[in-house]
Amino acid sequence: MVTSRDVLAMLDELAMLTTLKEESPQSFKVRAYENAKQGLEGESRDLTELSATELTKVKGVGKSTAAKIREFVETGSVSKLDDLRALYPPDVVALSRIPGLGPKTLKLVRSELGVENVEMLKEAIDKQQLRTLPGLGATSEAKIAKAIDRLGLHGKDRRTPIADALPLADRLVDDFEALDGVTQAAYCGSLRRFSETIGDIDITVATTIPQSVMEAAANHTESADVIGSGDTKTSFLTASGLQVDVRAVAPEQFGAATMYFTGSKAHNIELRQRAINQGRLLNEYGLFEVVEGEDGKGALGELVASADEPAIYEALGMEYVPPPLREATGEVQAAAGDGLPELVRREHIRGDLHYHTDRSGDGRSTVAEMVAVGVENGYEYLAITDHGVDLAINGSTEEEMIEHREVIREIAKGYPDLTILWGCELNIGPDGGLDYSDEFRASFDYTVASVHSAFDRPIGDQTARIIRAIEDPAVHSIGHLTGRYIGRRPGIELDYDAVLDALIEHDVALEINGALQRLDAASDVVRKAVAKNVKLVINTDSHHTSELGRMEYGVLTAQRGWAPKDLVVNTWEKDRFLDWVNNR
Repeated sequence: MVTSRDVLAMLDELAMLTTLKEESPQSFKVRAYENAKQGLEGESRDLTELSATELTKVKGVGKSTAAKIREFVETGSVSKLDDLRALYPPDVVALSRIPGLGPKTLKLVRSELGVENVEMLKEAIDKQQLRTLPGLGATSEAKIAKAIDRLGLHGKDRRTPIADALPLADRLVDDFEALDGVTQAAYCGSLRRFSETIGDIDITVATTIPQSVMEAAANHTESADVIGSGDTKTSFLTASGLQVDVRAVAPEQFGAATMYFTGSKAHNIELRQRAINQGRLLNEYGLFEVVEGEDGKGALGELVASADEPAIYEALGMEYVPPPLREATGEVQAAAGDGLPELVRREHIRGDLHYHTDRSGDGRSTVAEMVAVGVENGYEYLAITDHGVDLAINGSTEEEMIEHREVIREIAKGYPDLTILWGCELNIGPDGGLDYSDEFRASFDYTVASVHSAFDRPIGDQTARIIRAIEDPAVHSIGHLTGRYIGRRPGIELDYDAVLDALIEHDVALEINGALQRLDAASDVVRKAVAKNVKLVINTDSHHTSELGRMEYGVLTAQRGWAPKDLVVNTWEKDRFLDWVNNR
């Protein structure tokens, strides 16, 4: 059954594939799909129940797009999308995400060199064939080769960015939970552990009617090819080439199955060894006592726990271990010993400190709209941080920022319990310089400084660049540290120890950006920061009212980095937080 979220995902894919065909993200057709999606994101009505006429009344939705939406709702597919998928199969789409391989260059390497996947591209680079193409050269060839290496792209073991996998997994879980006989469903594997990239999607479904779950999996709208189906497991490939494994389990086994298929493998091995040391057996069906059988060998005895994960951990003499920590990096010993740290949780967050409005060229919601949803999310303070003047197209002059400040202050009058800070996302230039004069920059209530350009400079230059921004007295935090887009653009290379030491010295916070395509700083950097006691801040970097859910993703990244609540400045009570801001 097609849902509203399926419709939005379909428009996303249409925009992405049309970009490749039109050879420009700014083409009229691409913008039409993007505008339609933006308009529909603000709709409270079920998109699948809207007629073509009703759809065209939504801002940004034209007749052609409305017709495609109705075709999708009624048939489960769109002929235009099917045609584009045939032109641009998954391996080609993966190529398009490599920096340096824009739509025009991609078309060239396909037509002139016959390159259709990452392995073929790497072979062409090894043979120095790219440099022979018009508009390229040895320098471009070297940059593409470096990007492939830094993105960790391997054609035989393709990984999917979490920004692509998680929305799909959420939709699948919702669909399976809606089936008769299903009590609950969950995605597992590395996705549940909140890894940045995943190999496939594992879904566990607790049901009393496993055959209906298997039928639903085999016939799902996301299924492009069923590659295996049995009584309790069905595997299929999506149109993008991502494998989905769906397993049906008895409701009383759901906790054990979900734990087992979440992993990691190393975490599971440590748990199983702990069970063995207790004279028990742990597997995907539950935690069992082991008794002596009639033949003198061990046999399964009484079931100790299986229905839910916390009960299994408790029976093993451990605290519950949140999925992002399950990587066998000390969490089992901590949970069984002195205890895990009080990890930050979503309910601890009191404010968002990287927050855009339509004052930014890439913002799509007004100040009033963004403030209203912040209040709905229970925030006590907000920092409105629209782009500074140096960011081309999206930035604002001093005069525009002052006008913006007055708009913010006027709206703030309607929310006496909410503190709204007039802020700015400052652009860190190639040499570490920042927007505006020193005096004007210091007049902001709060700032976040971020890299948006010059990604290819040497590690020493990039480190000095970030440290110079940290040293500026107007800067409160460093946003999306490396500027990466997971699976699409490698971030800048840094000496992390030097950067973290500078953050401590100047009492500047390190942002954990919750945008799924960023999750920056990465969890391994967060763990380094925690070890050094660097202050952290978890933000959404929202540009639209629909993006506040990113906070949960930032929290999960923070947990994966073992971040304790008290180290995260936007968990602090308002007075404590404002004291820190003002003391900068």
